[in-house]
Amino acid sequence: MVAVHLGEVVIAQAPVIVSEGVLRFHLARGNGFLDAARAGAHVKAVFSGPDAYVSPDWYESQNQVPTWNYVSVYAEGPMRLLSDEELTAQIDALSAEHEARLAPKKPWTRAKMAQGSDARLLAAIEGVELRVTHILGKYKLSQSKSAADVARAAAALEALGRADLASQMRSVTSS
Repeated sequence: MVAVHLGEVVIAQAPVIVSEGVLRFHLARGNGFLDAARAGAHVKAVFSGPDAYVSPDWYESQNQVPTWNYVSVYAEGPMRLLSDEELTAQIDALSAEHEARLAPKKPWTRAKMAQGSDARLLAAIEGVELRVTHILGKYKLSQSKSAADVARAAAALEALGRADLASQMRSVTSS
């Protein structure tokens, strides 16, 4: 998350739940980013997808330079603080989403905590909502290169275990 508050750029990384054009996240109460949220500042959320260095040696064409390929999405809009009930719902939704990925493990819930423990922990954080008013996807995937150059660079990235980025590169050149 990136915002400007009192002329200063403030940045925070946060676990996010996305639902119907709204991003909800939470931060430790001492996080200075919350001052921007309290003031209703406009925020930009940056979601980074796969990225990697691309060596010019991977291209078929000669006289190329090194580059960096990436995929990212930027969402922006105004912020507001969440109520205690909304914060609890955000924490529960966030945990449920990530616990589901750990199946067949039985999901963790706040019910597994000793009585009152969750209230003490929730008091240490504050929830924020970003209502998305603008969204922008950006990518640089060697799309200006020839199909042969993209194929070779994608194959090299795949050999390095970067099938995620290689697949994205191939999808841009095949469309």
